[in-house]
Order: sequence, then C-alpha cells, then structure tokens
Amino acid sequence: MMRTLTVNDILDLRAYEKVRSELRQEVIDLKRVRRVALGPILSIVFENKTTMLFQVQEMARAERMMRDQDIQAELDVYNELIPDHNELVATLFVELTSKAELEEWLPKLAGLERSLELSVGEVVVPGIVDASHAEQLSRSDITASVHYLRFQLPAEAASSFLEGDVHLRVRHSAYEADTSFDRELKWSLMTDWQIG
Repeated sequence: MMRTLTVNDILDLRAYEKVRSELRQEVIDLKRVRRVALGPILSIVFENKTTMLFQVQEMARAERMMRDQDIQAELDVYNELIPDHNELVATLFVELTSKAELEEWLPKLAGLERSLELSVGEVVVPGIVDASHAEQLSRSDITASVHYLRFQLPAEAASSFLEGDVHLRVRHSAYEADTSFDRELKWSLMTDWQIG
C-alpha cells in the first residue's frame, strides 16, 4: 500500500509560505507532463502524492486551518487520490466555461465517468469511479464537470507500461476520444509506483 500523507507532512502556515512558490512551480511542471487532452472539451490530470500535498497545503492556507483535526479531514479526502502500486488515479475535467456550453454538453455527457478506459497493448483497463464520488456526483440526466477515476493495472500491463503502446479512450455515445501516452508521461506515472 502506498504511504499516504499525514498531518506531519503538512507545514504550518508560516513555514508553507516560505516554500509555497517552489512547491507551486514543481506542481505546475508535474501537471504539464501529466495533463492529457481528450478531444476538444475534456482533459485528465494524473494525480500523485505531490499534487495532493499541494492541494491540501493550499486548502489549509485558504481556510487558515490551524487544528490537526481540520487538516486530517482534508487528508482523509485527498489521500484517496494518491495512486497505489500499479494504479493510476486521475481527475477528469469537462473544460467548458460558458453557461450555454455547459447547458448543452453536461446533459449529453451523462455517464461520462463510466466511459473511460486505458489500454496497455492488448490489456484494457476500465476506469473505476470512487463509490462516494459516484454517489455525490453521478446522475442519470447530467454529468458533473469534474470526476475522479482510478485505473488498476494488472501485473502484465504494469510491467509493459513503459515500453508498451498505451492509450486512454473515451467511449461515450455523445463523445469519443483517443490519445496515446508519450514516454515522458509514462515515465512520470511509473515513478509513483516506486515511492513508498
């Protein structure tokens, strides 16, 4: 099991301000590699421990959290987005900004979160929606603009991930997309599996 973040990993507000710009730049650089476009209106960002550390630090900063129990409540949510061994965890975004586009597309994309799959060579891995997320955000008549997905790779897919042909696909009745992973992205994702 991947080591999750603890309260001790979260800097207090003064200490965080001293390193915030460096951590922010690290996360920007990381997300540049780990953000994948899926056609014209979707993108996905593969999360890891660093992206979640930044998220919790920013939440603690914005909310001026001083108590361990408040920080732990955030950690309980965001630790779920840290991938385990041979696993990818991602945030899927519907990248629409106008009210008209959202009103048009979000109903069309109902069920979107269950239409993603990752293929490594001949192995197809369906995206899994977290049960609590599905309960809160999934509806039969409309989708949310943000979804959290998990891809659990079998050993044979994980072992051939770096050298194999890797694709992420959306197979939805109203929207299809297919993108291949370059070596830089695959390498970045695999490094998560080495961190204990």
